[in-house]
Amino acid sequence: MKPMNEKVMKTRHILYARKSTESEDKQVLSIDSQIDELTALAKRSGLDDFEVRMESYSAKAPGRSVFNSVLNDIERDKAQGIIVWHPDRLSRNSVDTGRIIYLFDLGKLHEIVTPSQVFRNTPSDKFLLSLLCSQAKLENDNKGLNVKRGLKAKAEHGVYPTGALVGYQNEKYGEKGYKTIHTDPERFGLVRRLFDLMLTGRHTPPQILRIANEEWRFTMPNGKKLGRSTLYRILSHSFYYGIFEYPVGSGSWYKGTHKSMITPEEYDRIQALLGQRGKPRPKSHLFAFTGMMRCGECGCMITAEEKTKRQKNGNVHHYIYYHCTKRRDPNCSQRCLEEKSLRKQVLTILDDIEIPPEFHDWAIKWFEKTGAKDTEHSRRITANLQVALREHTDKIDTLIDMRAGQEITEEELKRRKSALTKEKIRLELLLTRSKQKTMSLIDNAEECFSFARDASTKFKSGDHETRRRVVANLGSNPVLMNKTFAITVRKPLIPLQRAAKEVKKIHEGFEPLKIPMETKELERLYASKSHLLRREDSNLQPSP
Repeated sequence: MKPMNEKVMKTRHILYARKSTESEDKQVLSIDSQIDELTALAKRSGLDDFEVRMESYSAKAPGRSVFNSVLNDIERDKAQGIIVWHPDRLSRNSVDTGRIIYLFDLGKLHEIVTPSQVFRNTPSDKFLLSLLCSQAKLENDNKGLNVKRGLKAKAEHGVYPTGALVGYQNEKYGEKGYKTIHTDPERFGLVRRLFDLMLTGRHTPPQILRIANEEWRFTMPNGKKLGRSTLYRILSHSFYYGIFEYPVGSGSWYKGTHKSMITPEEYDRIQALLGQRGKPRPKSHLFAFTGMMRCGECGCMITAEEKTKRQKNGNVHHYIYYHCTKRRDPNCSQRCLEEKSLRKQVLTILDDIEIPPEFHDWAIKWFEKTGAKDTEHSRRITANLQVALREHTDKIDTLIDMRAGQEITEEELKRRKSALTKEKIRLELLLTRSKQKTMSLIDNAEECFSFARDASTKFKSGDHETRRRVVANLGSNPVLMNKTFAITVRKPLIPLQRAAKEVKKIHEGFEPLKIPMETKELERLYASKSHLLRREDSNLQPSP
């Protein structure tokens, strides 16, 4: 029987090197480096009969010409082995992985040699090879999902998620994931002049293109002239007046944080001048409560749309309806809710916590008076803890000095230092909690009571953004179920729901307040019901 390494010597191999220009291969050796390393590996392993093949192409999908030629030669028995840097150089997709395993099953492929392992035609080797290639595919799939998720997050923050349009630049040195878009100092003004020419109504796009290229010598960032299709894209893209759709065709519109170049009215006029080439400006992209609520039945996000109804008498009415996106469950039974009804429901919750200005002012005075004692007590505790902490730190330093002077043994140092260190850590934790307790109780109370006093008024008279902030500060997990709005009210506001009822009853006998005497009487009644504030005490204090 011949030794196994003699059989390996007679096996003809193909040395395959691959590197893609995509992000998947940023950390992979260059093709030349792969060939050098693998050639040295072949010589060390006694593999003298091999041919080198290389290509620069992604393995995420089938269709690599050089790789296919390698497998075709193995099928024709022109070679029986492959030398490669890593299994992910061979395949990052299920089709190519399956073909490699099938060549093993046919007995055509004898082995795949890598610097770390040799894969042969055994069940365990084929399973491991398939697993490594599948892992490479999983990494690619996850990268794709993460990229999409990251781009969507950028869009939700108002940052155009793809390359900046002409007249703008992507920030180069910002933190990854938070880079913004700013104006291109060289081209922003020129692009604005393109819009100005179109707005005159006296120039057609071809005339504007000629003026830009021949008279202005306009150049793109890549040095080329302005193209016809690029000009039409500039003139018809909503990005230039401050909003954008992402992904394109999804119907999801976002307000950009970049500086607008034109106004919405100018955009509308340009689209009218462009005729069929222009796109109408989307009218229903900004709503007060989209992106906040979820469907109580299927858990999907609540979206909104605007409807226009024209009556026979000529009257026109605009309505905004909120409804489930039904992306998870197309059969979700929840029906839409008109925005006016939604606002009324939110106001009902806000009215339950609303407090009069007089009670707000008195409550803050009460907290200032009662909180001063607690604050002073906490400060004394903090000072004592700081002294104790310094003493333990000094003791540890002294022990170290004693060990350096050989006054104590290493074992004694460890024993005594261990006890001191444990106590030092305990004191540090106590000090941290004490400092947290000394945080201003007044500030927390002021924020809570001010919200209860002003939220209803702000919601009634505010714009879309103001209403969003009010709902966001009201609580968490807003849900729409059976045309009913529900929200988990913030913990500090829950006692105010009870207190507000009693305070309103007190005020019913004093409306309207006209003289200082009545205000003083109100404060006396507040004080007689001091349990109203005691119930807030634990909620308004910062958590230890």
